[in-house]
Amino acid sequence: MSEKSLLSAEALKGTEFASEPLTCDVRKTRPAPPDIQEEPASEKSVMHPGEAPDGGLTAWLVVVAANLMLFSTIGLSNSWGVFQAYYEENLLRHTSPSAIAWIGSVQYALIYLPALVMGRLFDLGYFKIPCFAASSALVACTFLIAECIQYWQFFLIQGLGIGVCSGIIVGPALVVVSHWFYKKRGLALSLTAIGASCGSTVFPVVAQSLMPLIGFKWTVRVFGFILIATLGIGNIFLKRRLPPVDVRGGLFNLKVFRNTAYSIFCISGIMVFLGLYTVLTYMSVRAVAIGVSKNFSFYILAIANASSTFGRVSAGLMGDKVGPFNTMAGFTAVAGMMTFAWPFTKNEIQFIVISSIYGFSTGAFVSLFTVAAVAMGKIEDAGRRVGMFMSLAALGAIAGPPISGAISTAGGFVEAGYYAGGIIMCGVVLLLLARYLHLGHLWGKG
Repeated sequence: MSEKSLLSAEALKGTEFASEPLTCDVRKTRPAPPDIQEEPASEKSVMHPGEAPDGGLTAWLVVVAANLMLFSTIGLSNSWGVFQAYYEENLLRHTSPSAIAWIGSVQYALIYLPALVMGRLFDLGYFKIPCFAASSALVACTFLIAECIQYWQFFLIQGLGIGVCSGIIVGPALVVVSHWFYKKRGLALSLTAIGASCGSTVFPVVAQSLMPLIGFKWTVRVFGFILIATLGIGNIFLKRRLPPVDVRGGLFNLKVFRNTAYSIFCISGIMVFLGLYTVLTYMSVRAVAIGVSKNFSFYILAIANASSTFGRVSAGLMGDKVGPFNTMAGFTAVAGMMTFAWPFTKNEIQFIVISSIYGFSTGAFVSLFTVAAVAMGKIEDAGRRVGMFMSLAALGAIAGPPISGAISTAGGFVEAGYYAGGIIMCGVVLLLLARYLHLGHLWGKG
């Protein structure tokens, strides 16, 4: 045996593939390792998330595209207050306000519910075609709103139609950003979430400006033309980096709940969403009830939505430095405090202060929950994991405002504030518990 062969045998000694000495006898061959022979094609490894570029032209164009997608979906849905007021006074004045409100509640909840299906489809590689189809349907539904005259038509087109189409778009748009960023993932997702804040500020302002000039129908049509531009650009530049992977577990992978941290994180999401949107839903109602003008009550919502833009950016920067769990817990706790304080506002200055702080603090949870969900498993399964969280959180989103409304009707806004603020704080406690179980320590980045 040559010296070179001896060195090779010595280097491989102790490994599972060198259990017997290597010789130069070509007649004695060994079979390939079983794990290499039998590796299924559907479970091929993908690029490690650490190889994400964390920048570059393509990556930032994906952020811009996802930003435009959220502008067109969540931004439009968060502008429901304008439609609610107009329908109560004009098109649906013979329908009760609570019945009209269900259109907006269903629309918002459906943004999150389809995430379960879309997350799974995204992992399997079905991404561009569903996104384009939903974008086209969303534009069509927006134009059709101008032609609706009866309650069932508005519920079908604006509640179900826009809600489902938005849900098909939002989940994959959030997950695909994680393909391109790892160390800067919190910042990238926060910049993406700014689109929702911008949309929920721009659409109401445009509506308030154009309705007196061109009427409701043409204002809605202007919304449709805006969506053609934003969704068109978004579909062009939104692209995935990692190849599709058929991970095991089916549509709803119950095995993921064996991860106690993830299970508690999902419960915390439900509880936070049960109370998080109470202030945004009823702040303007309380303002009018204590004598504040209707025009100013509208701008309270605009102030809150604009403030959330700065909150999302700040949360993203802090999330990359101190961790998403720490950032979400701190910001959301402030939102809970503002929910306790909101019913005690007495004048316009107090409303401005509360709405600004509240809007700023709510931005963290909405923009960083994707980062936390992605961190609790492999990147190959990120779409399904985020989709499962969003679908469960939707239960809180659809039930929260009606529960707060029932409490305020029975007891008053103070009681509703106690309920919503208390359940937000319970969600924060569970969020911190999920952080501890996931990281295994109380202090430090997480």
